[in-house]
Amino acid sequence: MSAGIPSARPTPARPPDPAALPPADPPGGRLAVGIWSTGVAVYFVAVVFRTSLGVAGLDAQERFHIGASALSAFSILQLLVYAGMQIPVGLMVDRFGTKRVLVAGAVLFTVGQLGFAFSPTYGAALASRALLGCGDAMTFISVLRLGNRWFPARHGPLITQLAGLVGMAGNLVSTLVLARLLHGVGWTAAFAGSALAGVVVLLLVSLFLRDHPHGHAPEPVAHRGGAYVRRQIAAAWREPGTRLGMWTHFTTQFPAMVFLLLWGMPFLVEAQGLTRGTAGGLLTLVVLSNLAVAVVYGQIVARCQAARLPLALGTVGTTATLWAATLACPGTHAPMWLLVVLCVVLGACAPASMIGFDFARPANPPQRQGTAAGIVNMGGFVASMTALLAIGVLLDTTGDDYRTAFSAVFVLQAVGLTMIFRLYGRAARRERERPAPGTRPGPTPVSAPR
Repeated sequence: MSAGIPSARPTPARPPDPAALPPADPPGGRLAVGIWSTGVAVYFVAVVFRTSLGVAGLDAQERFHIGASALSAFSILQLLVYAGMQIPVGLMVDRFGTKRVLVAGAVLFTVGQLGFAFSPTYGAALASRALLGCGDAMTFISVLRLGNRWFPARHGPLITQLAGLVGMAGNLVSTLVLARLLHGVGWTAAFAGSALAGVVVLLLVSLFLRDHPHGHAPEPVAHRGGAYVRRQIAAAWREPGTRLGMWTHFTTQFPAMVFLLLWGMPFLVEAQGLTRGTAGGLLTLVVLSNLAVAVVYGQIVARCQAARLPLALGTVGTTATLWAATLACPGTHAPMWLLVVLCVVLGACAPASMIGFDFARPANPPQRQGTAAGIVNMGGFVASMTALLAIGVLLDTTGDDYRTAFSAVFVLQAVGLTMIFRLYGRAARRERERPAPGTRPGPTPVSAPR
């Protein structure tokens, strides 16, 4: 280089603007576990109330003098309200925070359970279940948001599965405890007594819940009117990961939901000739299987994201195979061993549906997590509502032919699988383009002058 001419030196890398960086992971720890446990207790009680009709379906038919279609209307209306509330609830969580939404949900589902206890007519009971569904709709998305705010992103899949596990524990309580109360103290005392649990969790949330750890408040949004709402929904929907999550939830959740929420007990008692006690034991087996599988699925997905799709597809395929084998059994009744295996496999449906949230989570920024989770959660409940209605109508049309009625399961699974295969490639490419959640980009080097 010629003398007297200074050499060009690389300009030092500029440090990143702190305001432009994504927020660091929340710390987790004991306080996070305590706060999250308070929120998930609300979801636990909501599931107890939601699934209480599953053990009271035959009693409801006698109490209100209704047939299969009218009985299914209870759960269909409840799920219709639940599904319709998912996107509004997601927006509410993003805007108002978890605590306010959980308080509102606890008030609504407690009033709904009390109303159901004292309803003198079928119409009043329907209105009570709709109110219960509205309150129930506010719980799960709030719990997911609470987990995202209090725990590091790498724990997201496990925290999601644990939330679903707690919900299934609520299902277990309704199957074991509420069923005994119902036949011990009667309809009104059982449902009114269970409503006291709603009052307890309402007090816990009001006193102890916090939306986020210190220093991890969400970014303020200047405009929250109608345009903001439309932008939030449109942006979440445009992400292939959000839609893939919704269709995964749609395809995996509903077989077990339909079985536990309403039609499992009538199917086992009326179509399979089992006693109520034996049928209740099989329903309990579904819940126990769910509790075990949720922990396994959560650990697998947390350690290997590539396992998400195989787990979901494997659960759908196994469920369809066992249902087909049960319905195709020659003779009137399926063998007990096959019913046991079916119930064990149905226990994997809810943990598999949680994988839908693991597709949507990395596809959306923190300020849109509630909206995206609402879209995903809507999928399974739309499928459940459709299956409940189809089974009830087919039972009335065919004279209680459960084999024909439960064939509706295969149609919905086929629709869901078609959409999953269409979206997975796009969602995977889009996810590879995004940085891992909770990571901060390094400084961008500036090239030397030329």
